[in-house]
Amino acid sequence: MVKVYRSPARHGYSVKVSPFIPNRLACAASQYYGIAGEFSTFYTVQTPWEWSDGLFDVSWSESNEHVLVAGGGDGSLQLWDSTNHSPLRVAKEHTQEVYAVDWSQTRGENLIVSASWDQTAKVWDPGLQCLSTFRGHEGVIYSSIWSPHIPGCFATASGDGTLRVWDVKSGLCRLAVPAHKTEILSCDWCKYDQNLLATGSVDCSVRVWDLRNVREPVSQLQGHSYAIRRLKFSPFHKTVLASCSYDFTVRFWDFSLPQPLLETVEHHSEFVCGLDFNLHILNQVVDCAWDETVKIYTPACLPAVGV
Repeated sequence: MVKVYRSPARHGYSVKVSPFIPNRLACAASQYYGIAGEFSTFYTVQTPWEWSDGLFDVSWSESNEHVLVAGGGDGSLQLWDSTNHSPLRVAKEHTQEVYAVDWSQTRGENLIVSASWDQTAKVWDPGLQCLSTFRGHEGVIYSSIWSPHIPGCFATASGDGTLRVWDVKSGLCRLAVPAHKTEILSCDWCKYDQNLLATGSVDCSVRVWDLRNVREPVSQLQGHSYAIRRLKFSPFHKTVLASCSYDFTVRFWDFSLPQPLLETVEHHSEFVCGLDFNLHILNQVVDCAWDETVKIYTPACLPAVGV
């Protein structure tokens, strides 16, 4: 069964399930497909909040169930409390669109990382004070994600075709991987192995990388017919991941299998841009698309995979 939420005239870019509450989600969306327009919104279930520009990503706090951060087309980050309809704080240090935000998950750490079209990533404290800026990419940064294993470590994916791993303490890029020959739109860390990351590219492929040897990918997953907009490792199985694409589909993979494609879900009529697993409910997935819908479901393939 698929549960559907509709956001009229708002086109979804990112959706995230609360780490505290199983049935609470937030969706970053934009009017006019994020190209233009005065209004955009993200919401927890059906409570809309409005911002004056497109919103491209959202992330829940890992320490406060009511707090989220969103990244906007005006170069701003906004800190929101779900009990209020205006942001607690707004920071605008990026000079172009903020396309990715992520809240750290490692114990004892409470940091935000953002990635922007201005080719920089920035690390912030929970009050949106910028702590450091990271430069090195030669193209738009589309994705930034904290390591769930290593404190002070995050990865970025860029239009320059590289995956980079950064160390907050030293301020240095520890590893630059020429992962694709085309733009990389998304990256994610494996929840079970600190050395495994995946990248999704305009070349329609997902590649899984072992950071101990990046000369060749561990696996290359082919099947999408257009660019891969976002990918997520499963929190329930080491070798399972999901990807969504501009080809209107969500695909589920197990890269340990000879035939890794498990299932193709075709329930959207526009670009699928947002994707997340529900940590609280085994194998439940949530996605969002430019067709103004958010969908919650359990793919038929996943219960057979196991935990």
